[in-house]
Amino acid sequence: MSDIDATRLQAGAARREITPPPGTHLAGSGCGEHRPAQSVLDPLWAKALVLGAGAVRVCIVALDVTIVTGEYTRRIRQGVTAATGIPPDAIMVHAIQTHSAPSVGHFMLDPEFPLETTPETEYLRGGDTAYAEFVEQAAVAAATEAARALRPARIGAGRGLVGDLAFNRRGIRRDGSVMMPKPQGRMVQPLGITELCYLEGPVDPELGLVCVQDDAMRPMAFLLHYTCHPVNVFGQRETYRAVSADWPGAWSAAMTAAYGEGAVPVVLNGCCGNINPWHPFDPDCRPDHQRMGERLADMSRRITHSLEFAERVPIGWRVGQLQVPFRDIPADRQREVREILGANPKPPRGPRGDVDPRWFLAASTRSVELCRQREGEFTYEIQVLRVGNTAIVGLPGEPFVEGQLQLKTGSPAPFVLVAHLTSHYVGYLPTRAAYARGGHEANREVTYWAKLAPGALEAVVAKAADLVRDLWQA
Repeated sequence: MSDIDATRLQAGAARREITPPPGTHLAGSGCGEHRPAQSVLDPLWAKALVLGAGAVRVCIVALDVTIVTGEYTRRIRQGVTAATGIPPDAIMVHAIQTHSAPSVGHFMLDPEFPLETTPETEYLRGGDTAYAEFVEQAAVAAATEAARALRPARIGAGRGLVGDLAFNRRGIRRDGSVMMPKPQGRMVQPLGITELCYLEGPVDPELGLVCVQDDAMRPMAFLLHYTCHPVNVFGQRETYRAVSADWPGAWSAAMTAAYGEGAVPVVLNGCCGNINPWHPFDPDCRPDHQRMGERLADMSRRITHSLEFAERVPIGWRVGQLQVPFRDIPADRQREVREILGANPKPPRGPRGDVDPRWFLAASTRSVELCRQREGEFTYEIQVLRVGNTAIVGLPGEPFVEGQLQLKTGSPAPFVLVAHLTSHYVGYLPTRAAYARGGHEANREVTYWAKLAPGALEAVVAKAADLVRDLWQA
């Protein structure tokens, strides 16, 4: 819990490049596929924004990576605290989740899963230790520089609607099963995706924007909240092995081009566990991260020039935790996992060196068992930062967008910017209704990315709403 201070606002921002070297494993492919980086479309960054009033300071660290684990969040927080004095609980660490970047830490298998970690097998755990340590140092350096650069500032918040760039990705077929619709062109789908009956849930069309200025009205930093999986580059065969920050990187580049290097653009990707940029009703849709970034930047520029700015705003933070049950693993699945892993203690590989996906899914299910045996229930952290009339809510994992929309409606905070994938790796948080249908995010196998029990999302949203209300009543 923190005190609230509303004296003159101070702000500082900085960034460090974290583009990986050739051959670094790009995370986000799933099922144990190795995807070494072969080219760079655009650079990756570790960005930091520090805001303070009086003795109270908060810090946001946004990383152009797929995932950040709890281990590396702790390391980054410890490093920033040692260098700046900002309390660890006031430091929010966020991964934008571009699927065209490495992860920071191992997240695909439980740490106790019995797999010898070698240069040839480390990617199966989802990370690259050398790269993670490099990002840790860059993140601490960026936050330290931002804290040292604190100076008097003004701040404004606004919103606009961009409703045609992101789509609910859980398509319901006519038999009631779930699919992830991806257009493949009119030659393949001349009549569209005809097996698709409807989309399961909503989207969040809000573009939330915070602009921080110096006293001469020059932008020092932008904070963007939008909600969509960054998988435009990942979704195209020709750029599948290319490094990119996807639409957050394209938006950042457009804002830098408009406002100069002195304005650090920071992205808080929202609860996009069930949101993709692939238009399900346009068979000729071609993912385009540059177009998406430019569209978001155009709206951001228009919002910027409509804002009213304040010099004295309340700054504060809250942190809460709750215990979330794991899913039950069906008995037949447990038998299946024992048979697969018993017959293959080491990952079996095909002629091209690919690991058998059945083995990897079995290892993922066993990872859930190991996690439950060790911890009993999952400890889930929620952060809320208050910056003037804006609540910045950090939710680990990939919550479905329905939870974010519930947080925004009826909130005492005029602006609610939710950042998913903060603090530690969790996996998906679907709605209760989604579990009944299954699909990638709530699969039958009970994998490490789909391990939390039904009701997790609803409990997290209730706790987060309580934290926001408490911070607004302080």
